[in-house]
Amino acid sequence: MRFVKGHGTENDFVILPDPDGVLDLTAEAVVRLCDRRAGIGADGVLRVVRTKATDVDADAEWFMDYRNADGSIAEMCGNGVRVFARYLVDAGLAPPGEWDLATRAGPRRVTLGPSGDVSVEMGRPELLGPAEASLAGANFAGERVSVGNPHLACRVTGPVAALDLSRAPDFDPAVFPAGVNVEFFRSVGERHVEMRVYERGSGETRSCGTGTVAVAAAAARGEADGSEWTVDVLGGRLTVVLDGETSYLKGPAVLVAEGETRPGWI
Repeated sequence: MRFVKGHGTENDFVILPDPDGVLDLTAEAVVRLCDRRAGIGADGVLRVVRTKATDVDADAEWFMDYRNADGSIAEMCGNGVRVFARYLVDAGLAPPGEWDLATRAGPRRVTLGPSGDVSVEMGRPELLGPAEASLAGANFAGERVSVGNPHLACRVTGPVAALDLSRAPDFDPAVFPAGVNVEFFRSVGERHVEMRVYERGSGETRSCGTGTVAVAAAAARGEADGSEWTVDVLGGRLTVVLDGETSYLKGPAVLVAEGETRPGWI
């Protein structure tokens, strides 16, 4: 099985080229690929498949089939979209420029050159009202946000580095029956926040693209439309633009290695 390894602000992925949709990608195979000690290691898997080879109804040529590290299927991944787009250009499967990718959360428009950062239109984040998370016996008020997938963005007053995210935050499963990505964020300047995230299906990750959009939207509640936010994550820095109609996420997408798994290993 051929693979490419890439990351966006250290949110890392195993990319599996499967243009004709012939790969039978089981949850068990995803878990083995993402294992950081016995596998390649990643926060998730990006299967690269032509949309016409799937049952997805979309005009985009390519579909991002995203799987979490535990093998579960996810709707969207903001860092994953950027890495996916960078792979397509690097492999000669798409030209530099601006075009759509198909995802389970709908089409996402990407803009990128032959190298450098990638920008992706993420859609309009939906603010869905308050909810609460608890961590290490403390309760945190948060905002429910949909960015094509579910988020709970919780504002904190102290440094996010002080939080213990070695275990999953607790939340009300009646509010989040499909699970939720939980972000903790703190303001560190004008339209500038720092955050950490515990992703459903993956645990704490170095970055979460949809999570940065959720945090920016929660932090910007009540502001006039049209704002640019800087979001610092463990793996680097991302830029989120909110214009009242949609949102944009810009940041690095880096390919670091490629190879073949050993015959019979998966």
